[in-house]
Parts: sequence; C-alpha cells; structure tokens
Amino acid sequence: MKNMLLLVDPQNDFCDPEGALFVPGAAGDSRRTAALIDRISPALDDLVVTLDCHHVLDVAHPMMWVDREGEHPRPFTEISLEDLEDGVWNAVRPEWQDRLRHYVSDLEAFGRYRLTIWPEHCLVGSWGFGIVPGVFRAVTGWEREHAQAAMLVLKGENPWTEHYSAVRAEVPDPEDARTAINRALLERILSSGRVAVAGQALSHCVANTVRDLVEPLGGDLSRLLLLRDCSSCVPGFEALGGAFLEEMTGLGMRVDFSDRFLT
Repeated sequence: MKNMLLLVDPQNDFCDPEGALFVPGAAGDSRRTAALIDRISPALDDLVVTLDCHHVLDVAHPMMWVDREGEHPRPFTEISLEDLEDGVWNAVRPEWQDRLRHYVSDLEAFGRYRLTIWPEHCLVGSWGFGIVPGVFRAVTGWEREHAQAAMLVLKGENPWTEHYSAVRAEVPDPEDARTAINRALLERILSSGRVAVAGQALSHCVANTVRDLVEPLGGDLSRLLLLRDCSSCVPGFEALGGAFLEEMTGLGMRVDFSDRFLT
C-alpha cells in the first residue's frame, strides 16, 4: 500500500512566533511533523507540500480595500456583500469595484465563510513564505533518501480570489488555470493507499483542502488520516476547526497522533 504525507502550508509566517500570521501551536506541530518525516521516511512513498503564495495586493489583504475615509481595514475584519452595497468598504481602485462585488457575492453563495482580511502573509520571496527550517530539513532529507522530489503545490498567487484549499481556489478565476481544480494533485492522492494530512491551519487551509477531496474520493474519506497533533486552528476560529473535524470524521476520515502513524 502506497503511503503519502500531505503537508499543508508549513511556512514561517504560520509556524514561527515571529510570523505575520502565527498560529499558536504551530511551532510544536512543526517539530512533531519533522520528527514524523524522519521516523517514517523509509516507508513514506510520496510527500506533497503545499505553500501559501501571495502578493501585497490580494483580495484578502488590507491593501485591496478602503472605507469611506480612505482607510484600509484592520486584519481580521470581515467584509460582506452588504458592506459593499452600503459603501462601508470599497475597492482601493474604483474600476475594481464590480469585480470585487461579484467575488464577495460568489464567495457568500458558496457558503463556507465570509471574506476575512488577513495580515499580509506568505509574500512571494519573503522569509515568511519559506518552509519552517525543521520541516525543510526533514523534507529535503526525505528527497535525498528516496532520490525523489517532493511535490510542491503553490496556491494563492492570483490576487482576485482566496485559495485556502490546495485542490482549487475558493472562487476559481476562469482566466487563470492555476485557480481551477489541481488535477495533478488529485491524481497523486487517488493513486495513494493511505494519506496522512498535517499542517496549517486546521480551521482554514487544512479544512478546505480535505473538504475539496470529498467528491473526488466518492464521499468516502477512510483512506485519509488527520494527524491531530500536527495541525492547529487560527485563534478565534476554533469552532470552524471543530465543525470540520465533526463533518469529515462522519465521512470516514480518521484522526490520530503522529507517533502512531506507520508504527
């Protein structure tokens, strides 16, 4: 049986206390993840690492929006379609207003959450974008042992849509194939027998990635194992993480600790 580790966004901005969007618990998650890769490396057939990837100008960064006084929103502000219709928030450039209004409308119709403004994070080329050192060492060690490249999945570079899930953007941009369903990733997952999932954050990128695997896996998530001690929630969004766990375990996803995987 082929074993895969799907490691979601193990980046400095999430996993280091100095990161722009540090997730409490992520530093310990990363140490356990690195130890896991070291321990199971001989039996780990495939390794996929997703990387959040943004520019300063992004639909979920403050720079994209202004209020009536021309001020940008603070991080963790929620922006609704009603806010746009009432003029509470507007695009930083007037010619973008209709596009962003359609985006927020489509996002709300999808029903997972409202648009949340985050601190600028995982900016392309920055320290925060990089893989946290302990995990980087373990991943490259696995590559050397197997003479095989880990699959790196970049997501989020399109400024017009959020891209929490590694499978597809929240609202795909028809003009950008990078936001459509990642067929190569799906094929890699479907060809594996057991898939362990870890990374950041449980409430957002981990949750949406797994949710977007439900349909390709035919509604049966029994081949997926969430490593609960290797993933944490963004503070204030613990309820989202709890709802995700309840929903996905109901579809067969297993939850266990990293020191018991492949023992």
